[in-house]
Amino acid sequence: MLRRQKEKIINEIRDQMQDSHLVILSTFAGLTVEKITKLRKSLRGVESNYRVVKNTLINKAVKDTKLEALEKFFTGSSAVIFTKGDPSRPCKVLKEFRKEHEQLAIKGGMLDERVLFEKDIEGLADLPSREVLLAKFLFLLRSPHQRLVNVLMGVPQKLVQVLEAIKQKKES
Repeated sequence: MLRRQKEKIINEIRDQMQDSHLVILSTFAGLTVEKITKLRKSLRGVESNYRVVKNTLINKAVKDTKLEALEKFFTGSSAVIFTKGDPSRPCKVLKEFRKEHEQLAIKGGMLDERVLFEKDIEGLADLPSREVLLAKFLFLLRSPHQRLVNVLMGVPQKLVQVLEAIKQKKES
């Protein structure tokens, strides 16, 4: 590979990593091309890219960036997952893929400026989706107001029930 080509790839990797909210490093040893293609398609569906890269190129790409903390994960065969959207979605895809294909190993990653290990990425996979979290949050915001309305409506309801009981007593 020519030096210009390597520099172009290094710049592409650097740009992709810096534009991503979540970067995950994994191995791909033991996976066939069909399996990797299946994983790529699944990840594209959740706004993520899967790219196999040489460790020397990725090492140069992260030099003097916030991603330099990932250098300890650049051993063996490496593939990088770049995510711009919801960080839990690609983690869920990886978790599902790993159920069928145990050869895929997650080395680590970075969420914004925080280094993640395999257990952290699995924890992200277990989180509910963004929409579910927003729905729960809105329910919690609405809950005190709903309780207040129920309490305030309880007083007139009790009054009506008492008046109805008095009416029935007088009629009998």
